[in-house]
Amino acid sequence: MKAINPATGELIKDHAEHNDAEAAHIVEQVHEAFRSWRETSFEYRAGLMHAAAEEQRKNKQEYAEIITQEMGKTITESLAEVEKCAWVCDYYAENAAKFLADEPIQTDASRSFVAFEPIGVVLAVMPWNFPFWQVMRFAAPALMAGNAGMLKHASNVPGCALALEQVFRRAGFPENIFRTLMIGSRQVEKIIRHPLVKAVTLTGSEPAGMQVASIAGSELKKTVLELGGSDPYIVLEDADLSKCVAMSVTSRMINQGQSCIAAKRFIVVEPLVKEFEKQQTAIMQSMKMGDPMLPDTKVGPMARMDLLKELDDQVQRSIKAGARLLCGGRKADGPGAFYLPTVLAGVKKGMSVYEEETFGPVSAIIPVKDTEDAIAVANDSPFGLGGAVWSRDLKKAEMVARRIETGAMFINGLTKSDPRLPFGGVKKSGYGRELSHYGIKEFVNIKTIWIA
Repeated sequence: MKAINPATGELIKDHAEHNDAEAAHIVEQVHEAFRSWRETSFEYRAGLMHAAAEEQRKNKQEYAEIITQEMGKTITESLAEVEKCAWVCDYYAENAAKFLADEPIQTDASRSFVAFEPIGVVLAVMPWNFPFWQVMRFAAPALMAGNAGMLKHASNVPGCALALEQVFRRAGFPENIFRTLMIGSRQVEKIIRHPLVKAVTLTGSEPAGMQVASIAGSELKKTVLELGGSDPYIVLEDADLSKCVAMSVTSRMINQGQSCIAAKRFIVVEPLVKEFEKQQTAIMQSMKMGDPMLPDTKVGPMARMDLLKELDDQVQRSIKAGARLLCGGRKADGPGAFYLPTVLAGVKKGMSVYEEETFGPVSAIIPVKDTEDAIAVANDSPFGLGGAVWSRDLKKAEMVARRIETGAMFINGLTKSDPRLPFGGVKKSGYGRELSHYGIKEFVNIKTIWIA
């Protein structure tokens, strides 16, 4: 399992993989750890989870460098990712007991209540784009609920996968309560079908989600899927344009644009569209591209060269279909998977960047007539993860937000995940929720207890 630095193309390390027998043995070890872990108190688990948070904060430079070296995120963003992971650990350490406390229900019984009990070993199939955060936002609630976790990480971030296992070990968790499986995609089905695996959570592509859901469904096992997104960023006529444009670039360029909830379709009413194009292009062209290990770098490489080629194909097909290229539109000169920040204007239905998810530093500006047209275009997508709307009229903006078919809408801000808020999508962006009290209840047995 090779880790390759996308900024240079150089091999970092070739990690050994687990064969089928070794992977099955790890499943058994994790299940055995779960049997005693489920009997521990919330107070005990919380102490260890706080220790996991402290471990990440104490060694955040070490972990951030692994992230940047393996998938190209700028070191500034990698440090912020590790800090966010520490936050989610503290959040569930502080709130799990409250979230999963018995819930009294008045019935004809002398006493009746709902209990929330762990279900066992949960498999997480995770992507490379936020290689710590995507895992920790599953692991923190799952372990605090009394479950055990197993991670099958993306093949290009094996060092991150092993580092995450190390976080829990250094924090004092039982050795096998969270384990990394160094396996390829072809081995995942066997792990899902293992009788000791009780549920699966996946963050990734739509095809991967359908495959995992199909396998788990045939075994009657619970799944949570967080899949792709093509988030609308709606700019109404009374928007604060300077703030709106500045935030649009931040929202598009997080992680070199490789985020499910990055703004991708900029839906701008016609009176503002020319000025929006001008201002956004100027900012995109000014962003410093270079070595992601340097703190002043704003744009690092994409995670892999094959992903860059796929993105460039989407851009070139859209230009052929009539989109106007305002900047970028090609790989940067020199080594590494660097793609120039790109703005496409005059985007219309039928173009690749309108219809498909673009996972990279490419902005698609779609002009619309008015608010109703903006809502229609925003909903004209198979995806429904997140989105944003900009307007000084907050009542109007809230009306628009309620009518957009997504799992989250942000008004006058960028779409982001927060441990306190539920996260997930609708339509082909998946189902189920992570984070908040909703997320910790996805992988528990919601049990009714009735006493005569």
